[in-house]
Amino acid sequence: MKTMTFNDLRKIKDNLPTGSIQRIADDLLLPVETVKNYFGGINDNAGSGSGIHVEPGPNGGAVKLDDPTILERALIILGEETYNVTTN
Repeated sequence: MKTMTFNDLRKIKDNLPTGSIQRIADDLLLPVETVKNYFGGINDNAGSGSGIHVEPGPNGGAVKLDDPTILERALIILGEETYNVTTN
């Protein structure tokens, strides 16, 4: 389990390049709505839980992520953008 602020999670999502949510979903074989919900979207029809739990507090509250895999994938994509690296 990983804990961070909701604002930090949204900042990561907001900095992802266009198409990243779809790319993460494709890479991890997840529905797109599940990935959107992971980053704070709200869609009860996502098909599976996003594994995110928000507790009220400063900076949007604390977010507990059951599984950091989606977050880790997003950080890899941000690294690719920052360092102009491509992965297969």
